[in-house]
Amino acid sequence: MPRPEGPALVDHHCHSVVAAELTDDALAGLLTESDRPPAPGCSPFDSALGLAVRRWCPPALGLPAHAPAADYLARRRELGAAEATGRLLAAAGLDACLVDTGLATAAGHALLPLPELAAATGASVREVVRLESVAETVAAGAEDWPRAVAGALASAAAGAVAVKSVLAYRHGLAAPAERPATAAVVAAAGAHLRGGGGRLTDRVLLHHLLWTAVEVCAELGLPLQLHTGFGDPDLTLHRADPSLLTDFVRAAEPSGVPLVLLHGYPYHRQAAWLAQAFPTVYTDLGLTASYTGPRVAAVLGEMLELAPFGKLLFSTDAYGLPELYLVGTCQFRYGLAAVLAEWRADGACSAADAERLARSVASGNARRLYAL
Repeated sequence: MPRPEGPALVDHHCHSVVAAELTDDALAGLLTESDRPPAPGCSPFDSALGLAVRRWCPPALGLPAHAPAADYLARRRELGAAEATGRLLAAAGLDACLVDTGLATAAGHALLPLPELAAATGASVREVVRLESVAETVAAGAEDWPRAVAGALASAAAGAVAVKSVLAYRHGLAAPAERPATAAVVAAAGAHLRGGGGRLTDRVLLHHLLWTAVEVCAELGLPLQLHTGFGDPDLTLHRADPSLLTDFVRAAEPSGVPLVLLHGYPYHRQAAWLAQAFPTVYTDLGLTASYTGPRVAAVLGEMLELAPFGKLLFSTDAYGLPELYLVGTCQFRYGLAAVLAEWRADGACSAADAERLARSVASGNARRLYAL
């Protein structure tokens, strides 16, 4: 299959996909951030993302664009999950994928291992280590917990291209400007362990982890990714506003660790401001490009109002469905081309400016930031 036109793409934040057969309901359930069944009479296909799927994906499976959802699902079953997955991933035309390995399943099925994802996409695949997932595997007493967590993270990140935090989901982004006191961390670790361990939600431990990640990333020369903005109902949206990170950003700045703000929407303008104001901050549009469907150019244009062109990155945040890789790449290509065409028509930039900006956002910035 020929590669799509446009600049090469480095997907700097994504997840693996399911190659198993999915029921229609299970597939549709991966087209929404909600973890609840849809309301009566509603379908995830009846959304901006659903329209984008029906726009970009049917041709990869031999159907016309905008084929009805029922026809698309029938064709997918006819081809089989493995064939459909291969076609959709190959059609995305990615050069590299930086994969968050903190999630192992989707819709009750295992995600493809990274070597298999690389083979299916035809892309170079590298790992992004999820901070909280590493910490939750540490077996140590309360006194040893801080040291053990630092060692485990350093070991896990040694072969990775970045570390990622989902602090937004666990407590919110209002992180402190200083590391919690050791005594407080040990006490919190003791309470966590007495409660059976497992999922980390304690504010003190989460903030200790964040500062541990800054130290490890500084030592290894890695960026630190942070989820911001919308997601599934496990987060409380206003606590995921990236501007809540401002005190932490100031305090972490001397470390030189790049902080990469993922997604952002509906706070994408705040993320763009942080990227302009602080040299260490980068941002992306992420899955927002897919979820906003026909409005992708408008939202991307709002990010480019303030975000320095060298600080904005491309990602799909695809998870579970191979469709989300293809939709993410097509939406980005379409949206960026539309924005730059308008700028050129208005005389805001030259053709050379537009080409340079497109290459930077599509792949150049990621290659520089992650030393690819």
